[in-house]
Amino acid sequence: MQDTILDILSDIVDDDNLDTCNTLIDDGVLSSLDIIQLIGALNDEFDISIPATEIVPQNFNSVAAMAAMVARLQEE
Repeated sequence: MQDTILDILSDIVDDDNLDTCNTLIDDGVLSSLDIIQLIGALNDEFDISIPATEIVPQNFNSVAAMAAMVARLQEE
């Protein structure tokens, strides 16, 4: 799952440290428009619906955090 998320991120943002960065939001690597694009891509790729309550920095600061959020939403 993390590899898929990394591929999606790589299509949205040009950054060599996406797989190791834990501050994608905090450091401004992802803009608000990037996040909107990312949410759409994650929804489509993993057949989930990310609710507004999940759109918080801690869920998007790293690939691992995104994978954990996707896994949690897939279980619901």
